[in-house]
Amino acid sequence: MSDEHNSRRLSVIIIGGGASGVVLAAHLLRQSKTDLRVTLIEKRPTFGQGVAYSTPFSDHVLNVTALGMSAFADDPEHFWRWLLKRGLAQPDKPQTYVPRYVYGDYLADILDDLHRSHATTGRLHLVREFCTAIMPTPSGVEVQLSNGSSFIGHVAVLAVGHEEEPTRGNSVKPGLAADTPLDPDDHVLILGTGLSMVDTWLLLERRGHRGRITALSRRGLLPLAHHNSKPIRLDSADIPLGTELSYFVRWFRDLVRDTERAGGDWRDVVDGLRPFNRQIWQSWPASAKRRFIEHTRAWWDIHRHRMPPEIHARISQAVVSGRLEPKAGKLLGTQPAGDRVLATIRPRHQMSTETIEVARIYDCTGISADRSNSSNPLVRSLVNRGIAKPDPLRIGLDVTSDCAVIDNSGIASGRLFAVGPLTRGTFFEIEAIPDIRVQCATLAELLTHRELSMRRSL
Repeated sequence: MSDEHNSRRLSVIIIGGGASGVVLAAHLLRQSKTDLRVTLIEKRPTFGQGVAYSTPFSDHVLNVTALGMSAFADDPEHFWRWLLKRGLAQPDKPQTYVPRYVYGDYLADILDDLHRSHATTGRLHLVREFCTAIMPTPSGVEVQLSNGSSFIGHVAVLAVGHEEEPTRGNSVKPGLAADTPLDPDDHVLILGTGLSMVDTWLLLERRGHRGRITALSRRGLLPLAHHNSKPIRLDSADIPLGTELSYFVRWFRDLVRDTERAGGDWRDVVDGLRPFNRQIWQSWPASAKRRFIEHTRAWWDIHRHRMPPEIHARISQAVVSGRLEPKAGKLLGTQPAGDRVLATIRPRHQMSTETIEVARIYDCTGISADRSNSSNPLVRSLVNRGIAKPDPLRIGLDVTSDCAVIDNSGIASGRLFAVGPLTRGTFFEIEAIPDIRVQCATLAELLTHRELSMRRSL
């Protein structure tokens, strides 16, 4: 056991060494006026990758251009300079979409620099192990690991990212161990038609798959393409915050029409709203949030979470040629049939059902998972013990706007925090680096102030 309580430093333990965890560690450790200690725990062999950036395929590219992917909001060209220094980008093409594994290398490089910088100070400790439990202590937390060891600190931060196990029976997550080779002519069903589906289609395409691929979602909508945009200038006073969803949607559509009449594009409106997305979401009453998730999110997602133009062209051609079939409907159930799976589907706006036989079902359903039934045993343990609870929409854990985890009695913790996709119920738009880096910077500042307060009290 490592005891940090006798140290004059604030000890922060981050569980999850993917993008969210590394970005938070970087923001904490670049604070020159503080003397806190960071322990970063990651179950994978490599830090900085997580699910998003562990793919080895060059076709899996970022869906944000290089100039938008700095880990630091106050240094927006940090990633761009890193690419240029390594000859991975052309100086005259800053709008390039680089492979995601390159971004994983960038995050790992940031962490390596931090580790070298603090080798003698002991401010950064990297641990490759699986975290099994978080226990409260009289003055902080104890983080228990699967090898029997534990770390004691003042604060723990959950940065565990996305669900890694399928949420539907008889389905698999793409790229994981259960995603074994298929016959190239097999019929495959993908649940979801968003960017995760696009990644899966690209993966199958790279493997030489020739068979029919059906992509199923409630509305069968595909992400639209990125084009160069000129985000409109907005102030929070221009936005109808706190209104019911129907009013907000009318306002948004009117703004798009006005922008297009002035020679602009709907992307200008969507991108102009981005700095206010969190404020808009948090201003809505619970009823508006629920209706957005159930009825409006699919339309928002295809406009907000877009494909690079080259990828969009490939997907569009696949749809035209029949290699990819987007389908609007609902999966009612699945049943094993030897080495195949029978999937029963009800097409949208129909009462009748149809059953298709497929070789595999891929789960790419996005944020629909209920975190109270999380495949992550740590998250599940926290919920079962009442230390955490699902947010009202059950799309993440309930946290405050300061990222403090809320327990089942409604009390916000001063010891346990969360960042990244786990906090989507409170922040909603919190899966992309431009949003995560702002969240991490804010939490780092809050914890830094705590460290300074600790030193003043000693």
